[in-house]
This record gives sequence, structure tokens and C-alpha cells, in this order.
Amino acid sequence: MLTGVIDFSRFFATALAAASALAGAPSAMATGPNLVSQAALIIDAKTGEPIFAKNSSHVTPIASITKLMTAIVVVEADQFLDEKLAIGLEDLDFLKGSRSKLSIGETFTRREMLSLALMSSENRAANALGRYYPGGYAAAVRAMNAKAKALGMEQTHFVDTTGLSPQNVSTAKDLAVLVTAANQYPLISSLSTQREQLLTSDETGRTYHFGNSNGLVKTDGWDISLQKTGFISEAGRCVVMLAKIAQRPVIMVLLDSVGKFSRIGDANRIKTWMETGEVLEIPKPVVFKKSKAKRGAKASGKKIVPKKRR
Repeated sequence: MLTGVIDFSRFFATALAAASALAGAPSAMATGPNLVSQAALIIDAKTGEPIFAKNSSHVTPIASITKLMTAIVVVEADQFLDEKLAIGLEDLDFLKGSRSKLSIGETFTRREMLSLALMSSENRAANALGRYYPGGYAAAVRAMNAKAKALGMEQTHFVDTTGLSPQNVSTAKDLAVLVTAANQYPLISSLSTQREQLLTSDETGRTYHFGNSNGLVKTDGWDISLQKTGFISEAGRCVVMLAKIAQRPVIMVLLDSVGKFSRIGDANRIKTWMETGEVLEIPKPVVFKKSKAKRGAKASGKKIVPKKRR
């Protein structure tokens, strides 16, 4: 795990100033990896020096990357981690209609809710954490915005604890700061990088299996100390990570990528570029051609009846 105390004032000042300069340098960006993500930033985690930037000051929805800030304010509130929290009607997603394994009335500890929110990006767990925050849900969101301001994340704003609303916005530069801040809490780092977790409901007796939403934590060759994924249609596919690449701890932010696996592809292209200097091409989308029978049927207006398999 990549841990240690960082001089926050120096790190943030260096990272923000240098990233701004790099983002405006076309020659620097031209020598970097090919990426699908619309915004990206790679920073040396020790010095704050940027390695690569692409639209790093662009404000965009961040989806479930939001949950990193949710975890920070919950941990800083110093609430009892083994307190049982109940999933309520308020935790259902009426905005995006996302599904969940957790049922109304089931209870899990605050530590377990944090684990599900960070590792598996569980929206009901993240919402419940906000409801049980001292002062209630609105107080949790206020604390998130206050923390962002205190960290110097000037282009960041939160309206919920889940990231389901596209009004949760930030920039790649600000999120690099968020990753650094979250890594100061070993609990957040360890929970975010769990490969899987089994939880049994006391109320129903059912056992649930949750996997990490970031497949790279289970991939050989990757040494990840902290991560968080995110997705809603307005934000695209997003991921932030603190990882060791070529024996160098780096913060990686990838935002607004299209395609289910494109953010993972971008991360792997960055890793190859940093380790070998090779700039990998972005694979072309696979085009599935219709069979001659189907093309002929479409032209003639006939209906194709599939043969039954025996």
C-alpha cells in the first residue's frame, strides 16, 4: 500500500499549478498515451508533479467518484463504525433507477456500508451513510462541500452522497487532490481495494456477494492502493486510482470515457506508456456484419424464422 504523510499545502500548490501549465501545452500532450477518456491527469504522488494532462481543468459530472468524499466526511465525523444502519425507503434510487442487492429494512454496520460504497459502488449504502451522518443528509452534503473548499477543490460541487445526480461535478485536477486526501485514511484505502466481500443479512439470513467495480484490483501486474469508479450517462465511464507504475507511485484520473471497458483500456495504455514508452493504438470498435440471409430478407421484406436447435 502506498502510504505516508504528504505536505498537503506543497503538494496541492505544486500539482494544481503544474497541471494547469501542462494542460495548456500541446507538445506535452502530444507525447502522451492515446486515450478515449475526454479528461485525464497523471501526477507523481510523491512530488505533485504532473506527468500527463488532457482537459484536466474541464468541469464535468463525476458520478460515483463522489463516494470518496462521502467516505472522507463519514470517517472524519468519527462515528462508531460498528453501529448498525438500516436501509430505508429514502435510499432507493428514484433518479436513475439503479438496482441494489440491499433490501429495505436490512441492517449493516457503518464499516460494511463504507465498504460497499467504496468497493462495489453501492448507492443505497452511500445514501444511508449520508442519512446517518450527524445532523442528517443535508449536513453530510454540506460537510462534503466544505471539505472540498478546504482542500482547494474550487471547481467541485456536490448535491448528494452517491453521485447519481449529474450536478456532482469536478475536474481531473480537483479529483487528484481528492485522491491524495482520501489516501490519508488507511480505512478508505483498504476498503476501496478489497477484491470482494460476503455479507449476511441478520433480517433475511441471505448472504450477498459483492465484487470490486474496478477489475484492475484483481489483475496481475497492477499495484493499486486506492481506487474508485463511477458511471452515469452524463459522466461517462470514470475512474481514479493511486497505483505504483514503473516503481513510481502515481495518481491517475480518467473522466468521461465511452464504452464499458474503455477506462480500463486507457489505464492499461497509460501503464504501458509509462513502463516502456510505447504508445498503443486505441482498438477499433468491432463491427458485426449481418449474414447474407438476413440482408436478403431485409431487402425483400421477408421474415427470417430461426431454425430450432435439436
